Amino acid sequence: MTITHHLRVHRSDENLAREGQLAWRIAEVATDPVDVDADVVDMIINRVIDNAAVAAASLTRAPVSAARSQALDHPVSIGGRGASVFGVDPGRRTSPEWAAWANGVAVRELDYHDTFLAADYSHPGDNIPPILAVAQHVGADGRALVRALATGYEIQIDLVRAICLHKHKIDHVAHLGPSAAAGIGTLLGLPAETVYQAVGQALHTTTATRQSRKGEISSWKAHAPAFAGKMAVEAVDRAMRGETSPSPIYEGEDGVIAWMLDGPGAAYEVPLPGPGETKRAILDSYTKEHSAEYQAQAWIDLARRLHASAPAAIDPENVASIVLHTSHHTHYVIGSGANDPQKYDPAASRETLDHSIPYIFAVALQDGGWHHVDSYTPERAGRPDTVALWHKITTAEDGEWTRRYHSSDPAEKAFGGRVVITLTDGSVIEDEIAVADAHPLGARPFARPDYIAKFRLLAEPVLEPREIERFLALAERLPELSAEELARLTITARPGVLAGAPAPKGLF
Repeated sequence: MTITHHLRVHRSDENLAREGQLAWRIAEVATDPVDVDADVVDMIINRVIDNAAVAAASLTRAPVSAARSQALDHPVSIGGRGASVFGVDPGRRTSPEWAAWANGVAVRELDYHDTFLAADYSHPGDNIPPILAVAQHVGADGRALVRALATGYEIQIDLVRAICLHKHKIDHVAHLGPSAAAGIGTLLGLPAETVYQAVGQALHTTTATRQSRKGEISSWKAHAPAFAGKMAVEAVDRAMRGETSPSPIYEGEDGVIAWMLDGPGAAYEVPLPGPGETKRAILDSYTKEHSAEYQAQAWIDLARRLHASAPAAIDPENVASIVLHTSHHTHYVIGSGANDPQKYDPAASRETLDHSIPYIFAVALQDGGWHHVDSYTPERAGRPDTVALWHKITTAEDGEWTRRYHSSDPAEKAFGGRVVITLTDGSVIEDEIAVADAHPLGARPFARPDYIAKFRLLAEPVLEPREIERFLALAERLPELSAEELARLTITARPGVLAGAPAPKGLF
């Protein structure tokens, strides 16, 4: 059964034993040799396909090209066979930490893969690049990778359930470093002591401010989780060499909780699987149908519904105001409550626009849908009628939607809200949505065919048809793959695609 770990700050003279520390409990979960349930295996396969889909769509984007160039400028380390990099031939390898970096940026760039939201935010699919890179490097097989990914998802989601980072302006990847380190520990069959040290190091090196997701959002937004994955690989390497970490990393009087989170008097209840309990947290996460911040997913679906049912609202000349009544998180992170002028700026970066619900709702309402490229072009953002409508859209926190956002009941938990459109003739249009159409409780829950369709849609412009089929055939057999087959679990761009991408030069 699930065990709730009570987490609080301890004075140094309390001498908190390792066995009482959260990092040790995480290590115990990682080293528990439980099998992976069949439905969890199926979902892991779905998310491996999903990650490859969004990586394919981002192969020629500048941040991805920069990260790929950095990775390929580093040779394979001597301790293994190296790991593959999305887009290039699988025979061209690099050191696993750099593969984790390049592939992590490719997966994260379009903000288009899976999500879990609770006390904090997360994209648990960010665990896949570092764990897969190490698996390829050490010659692990598909079954080992599946067990490791179940751990990575479990730890990150359990941390996100209990510990809020964003309230203290700490970026959510601080939960990713420990989860990826734990997943790698499972993969390698490391002892709890080693995993414990790696988790502490990974957390210590991945705590950073949320300015990366505030104001003028830069390309670092995609690099931050990739950096956390890279740090997790390096933390495991150091721990395997006998190096230790700050301890207790969470509970110490000068530790993360005391000085970065809720302070010396704080306490949290972290749910973790008990001994022998299977890791099922991945089933509580959900992917994206649309390339935008997850809290925008349901709003895009509502906007495309209103496009058909309320055509008068498309023209800004007819609209006096549009108010999106929603949760605290949506209002203050991607809504007008953030007080970021950039969220209303037609010249804002793509990274900023995908964190602007006023922009996203305006475009989806006018277009009746959302496209991962076309909806973000400067021409689309600068269209005068869109700018006029966009600037009439605000958000407002609604206590009931905030309560539902934080609900632990899956049937109640919601990420949408209620829209009130006031037209210039005085009439009012109201509608609401609780979850995205693709959510497990939505109108059209994503299943394997949807993941495959998403992969085909995003991969067809950059991969040869036979490469698409080759990857899907491997991915769907994931737990059966030999080490040699797992080494080829990557995607190779069609000839000429990467030649047209930026090729920046740097220090390396």
